Amino acid sequence: MQNQNTIVANIRNQYTERKIGKVEALVALDEKVKRPANIFAYVFGTVGALVLGTGMCLAMKVLTIPYGMLIGIGVGLVGIAMVSVNYFIYKAILKRGKKKHGEEILRLSNEILGE
Repeated sequence: MQNQNTIVANIRNQYTERKIGKVEALVALDEKVKRPANIFAYVFGTVGALVLGTGMCLAMKVLTIPYGMLIGIGVGLVGIAMVSVNYFIYKAILKRGKKKHGEEILRLSNEILGE
């Protein structure tokens, strides 16, 4: 009987509209600030690593094309540059998001803490 009531309560909760509290709103805002920076960093870092790897393959003559070593060094340097600047671009995007939503996050967190 207790198990049946638990199952019914869980199903009922899925169909009732839930009020979003202040803590949930604060967490959602925090994720909204960090998500664009994280997505950019993962995608740009992955592409940079692939470019670097392609340059290494060309430079070590795994992929044989005319002037492959010279092209590979150039492509590898581009990949190294991409991977090197990734963190700084990530921090800039994160800073822009914090500047855009910072006041609202601070206001909401002060309300929660009762200050």
